[in-house]
Amino acid sequence: MNKQEQFSGTAEVRDQHRFDEARLLEWMNANVAGFKGPLRVEQFKGGQSNPTYKLLSPGSNYVMRRKPPGNLLASAHAVDREYRVISALHGAGFPVAKTFGLCTDESVIGTWFYVMDCVDGRVIWDTRFPDVPREQRPAYFDAMNRTLAQLHTLDYAALGLQDYGKTGNYFERQIGRWSKQYLADEAAGRIGAMDRLVEWLPAHIPPGDDTAIVHGDYRCDNMIFHPTEPRVLAVLDWELSTLGHPLADFTYHLMMYRMPPGITAGLVGADLTALNIPSEPEYVAAYCDRTGRAGLGELDFYLAFNMFRLAAILHGIRGRVVRGTAASEHARQMASFTEPLADLAWKQVQAARR
Repeated sequence: MNKQEQFSGTAEVRDQHRFDEARLLEWMNANVAGFKGPLRVEQFKGGQSNPTYKLLSPGSNYVMRRKPPGNLLASAHAVDREYRVISALHGAGFPVAKTFGLCTDESVIGTWFYVMDCVDGRVIWDTRFPDVPREQRPAYFDAMNRTLAQLHTLDYAALGLQDYGKTGNYFERQIGRWSKQYLADEAAGRIGAMDRLVEWLPAHIPPGDDTAIVHGDYRCDNMIFHPTEPRVLAVLDWELSTLGHPLADFTYHLMMYRMPPGITAGLVGADLTALNIPSEPEYVAAYCDRTGRAGLGELDFYLAFNMFRLAAILHGIRGRVVRGTAASEHARQMASFTEPLADLAWKQVQAARR
């Protein structure tokens, strides 16, 4: 089964994510303008860390995102932050769902949640866009590119998001954070390429300190496309969004060109000409043109940083596997990618040195 089949659509609510649907119905009646029951609840199959549900009613369908049940870190699964940024972006005309309400009363369904419009369209899980006609693929890539450029050129202060994250020294702070986490996890072991990255990255941060709203996980499967047209109708999963450096966000998205299919839906090994997918230089040039940049002279640094960040996350998963706190096959598989990804990150450094 491919990802398109595995993660698309909805299913019955998983046992561990069930809640009192009658209480939710009461809340919807009181807080969502125009809502009329009865209410039927399904759960999206996609692997979001915040459980996501489709709420079906005779008049309209909605989507609910909630914190997962159980004990959580205070800053984790911040659905209130998601609600805030989506509401602000919708008001600015950026493609996100319209929000209807945020509930911080845990007596309703057990955790905080928010409700937004259900945007009808399609989610594409494979970066090669295999179900899109060959002649249309450049337009889909251009739609992704244009949408991210639009996000990075919004005035976050004018949207009331000036305190949505820290400004300045983004790369320094991020490299420090992930280096500290990597070095502290003794159970996961040390990796030569990671050790070299910990030393090299902070000494080679490019000049420039831009700040923008960043999504944090911008991929083709985190957006809803129009059912038949190359248009992004809604960008999803804002859990990692903050204020940060736009080039960190763009080059995280750009990693698709340098990642193998196993770790993420990468394009390494794909014949881009045969698929009619824009090349990496063409994609970078389109983003730079839209954002007023002369080019990305330090591209290999940005890619090395993003691969290092992702490798540090996988290293943390490997530590949990070793300690026995993460026992799933998926966790073991992700942990196995740690060293190959660290090696790939170091290859970007070697390219930057040439």
